[in-house]
Amino acid sequence: VFQKWVNREISNFDYLIQLNTMAGRTYNDLAQYPVFPWILRDYTSEELDLNNPAVFRDLSKPIGVVNEKNAKTVKEKYENFEDPLGMIDKFHYGTHYSNAAGVMHYLIRVEPFTTLHIQLQSGRFDCADRQFHSIPAAWQALMDNPNDVKELIPEFFYFPEFLENQNGFNLGQLQMSKEVVNDVVLPKWAHSPEDFIYKHRKALESEYVSAHLHEWIDLIFGYKQRGPAAVEALNVFYYCTYEGAVDLDALTDEKERKALEGMINNFGQTPCQL
Repeated sequence: VFQKWVNREISNFDYLIQLNTMAGRTYNDLAQYPVFPWILRDYTSEELDLNNPAVFRDLSKPIGVVNEKNAKTVKEKYENFEDPLGMIDKFHYGTHYSNAAGVMHYLIRVEPFTTLHIQLQSGRFDCADRQFHSIPAAWQALMDNPNDVKELIPEFFYFPEFLENQNGFNLGQLQMSKEVVNDVVLPKWAHSPEDFIYKHRKALESEYVSAHLHEWIDLIFGYKQRGPAAVEALNVFYYCTYEGAVDLDALTDEKERKALEGMINNFGQTPCQL
């Protein structure tokens, strides 16, 4: 697969799907859903210029520190963390870039994810301000908040329907602006959900991303996923997100095992290292 990708016989999209599959990710498990990168940082221009490197996100950095301002906070958190019981390793992020709640967050307008979201929120929609209501606002939240580290899902590159509230769900209104949450607000350069998907996919297959995608792959699937390289890259997540971090079979206490299973399922899982 790697050789095919290097020779440009398969697209960046196909390569990412294949890497996800090899690392145990699947559409059939919300806790291990395929993970895709945020690739742009320009959600405000009238036109999207894919020949300008400045419109792209820095793929060599974890999303939590793409904004330089967050790097210091993230570093300090890691350095100052101490577990009195000595069981929990230091980490940069207490949340994860891919988890079940995050998938439902993006896909809330489409079944069966709508129903799953409502079940997760004990029978109702979460408050409107926490909904996925705008792509520019979602990017801004990542830039402002080092605890928000959600990457994207493959649907952002082929499935315009998830950006529309075709089922007319009542998703509430935003507290400050009183704006009703309906279809997802698109970047200025996108004239419709289809146009957004078309341009976003084009960005994924662009020359810039083709040249830098391996840097992100190193963080998510490769050598910067754990160990000293991960520490240096500010890319260490909570210990139980890693494969093999917890031996569930060794836990004889049923309650304890169930609790830990639940935690792993909800928390997010780092893909198997390739």
